[in-house]
Amino acid sequence: MLVRKLTVCEKFLSTLVLMTITSTAFQDNDFIPVEYGYDGRNINPPLTFSEVPTEAKSLVLIVEDPDAPSGTFTHWILYNISPATLQIMEGELPIGAEQATNDYETRAYGGPRPPDGTHRYFFKLFALDTKLDEVQPEDRREDVYEAMDGHIIEQAELIGRYAA
Repeated sequence: MLVRKLTVCEKFLSTLVLMTITSTAFQDNDFIPVEYGYDGRNINPPLTFSEVPTEAKSLVLIVEDPDAPSGTFTHWILYNISPATLQIMEGELPIGAEQATNDYETRAYGGPRPPDGTHRYFFKLFALDTKLDEVQPEDRREDVYEAMDGHIIEQAELIGRYAA
């Protein structure tokens, strides 16, 4: 009989619970309902966060489409979300959260609107060890990523698909 001892790393990973982001509107890698699309009701889907690290000082949510013809298209940027936030209700913002400028040139959720075919939409949640006080509402995705550099404790992602 072969008995294998778990390494310290394997023991740690087996008990590690990672932060997650989910939605009651769609499962990971499933289709996002039309109502959350730009030509639908254009409201954000409900989102739930779990296992946010206790040392987190803020959360950031970035929704982007890497399949856009001109490169990654940003649909929503929420920053300085309280780490106590466990969900974002449909069509609502968490209290105290701030929005940066998306590629629709608005500070709001802009739903999926692929020009053709099926695109993937990444809902990326980041737990940070700081608040992003230097980020301004007119800042873009690149500015937010730059401000987060070196401050990400953990991240999670939910992928939805949407067809033209």
